[in-house]
Amino acid sequence: MGDLLKFFLLTFAVTWTCFITVAVAIPAEKPLGYALVLLGAYAPSYVALSLTAWRERQQGVRVILRHVIQWQVATRWYLFAVFYIVAIKFTAALILRAGTGAWPRFGTTAWYVIPLAIAFSTPFQAGEEIGWRGYALPRLSDHLGLRRASILLGMIWAVWHLPQFFIRASDTYGQSFAIFAFQVVAISVTLAWLWNVTSKSLLLPMLLHSAANNSTDIVPSSAPGANHAFGLTASPVAWMTVLLLWVVALYLLTRMPGQRSGNAKMTPSRCAH
Repeated sequence: MGDLLKFFLLTFAVTWTCFITVAVAIPAEKPLGYALVLLGAYAPSYVALSLTAWRERQQGVRVILRHVIQWQVATRWYLFAVFYIVAIKFTAALILRAGTGAWPRFGTTAWYVIPLAIAFSTPFQAGEEIGWRGYALPRLSDHLGLRRASILLGMIWAVWHLPQFFIRASDTYGQSFAIFAFQVVAISVTLAWLWNVTSKSLLLPMLLHSAANNSTDIVPSSAPGANHAFGLTASPVAWMTVLLLWVVALYLLTRMPGQRSGNAKMTPSRCAH
């Protein structure tokens, strides 16, 4: 567990230093502020790759990077990754429509922009996923089993985002961190399940991560005018989204292996078909 602790400490140190600097001193709109945001956002991956190179040399790095381009998985997993959050959002809207008699607020982004944004953004999700699902998840699951590892990693992942709630240029500025954290932990479970059923592919979690980032505002969850990150003020869409994400997450937890593997190194595996 020593390497995992180093990974989490170094990742938090780099990211929080960058994000807090942007929150209190250098606005994200300035070139230096934007560079710090990028540096902080990609910290999980370059910390993971650095530790892997130090401990396992080039072979370990190659193993992780092979999972990034592991694309030969069943088509249904691509469809799941792309449409999962879209399905959650539209289901939330339908339930609220049935319960209140009124549709919630819908986003204004043209529908055809969303697939382009997802495709463009997916490679950049390696900046996080190499660290979280490529480095931390397999090692945590070796010690805790995949179920508990997916939940613990989700909690850590959520807290890692905390400084973003104080960056004015961020879309999470002033929103409820607690509601966000509940969502992130549930999504972490789903990502871990997808990683497992695709034989540790990182490409599919990257795709789902990108789809979540770029399609969540189809039915926006943000509460206009929110200014208390540590409060529980959130829109009905946000609460319904949390509920639906956890309904799915709880089901997927029952589909995960619970035992520990006892092998602290990620090894190459065959692709799922």
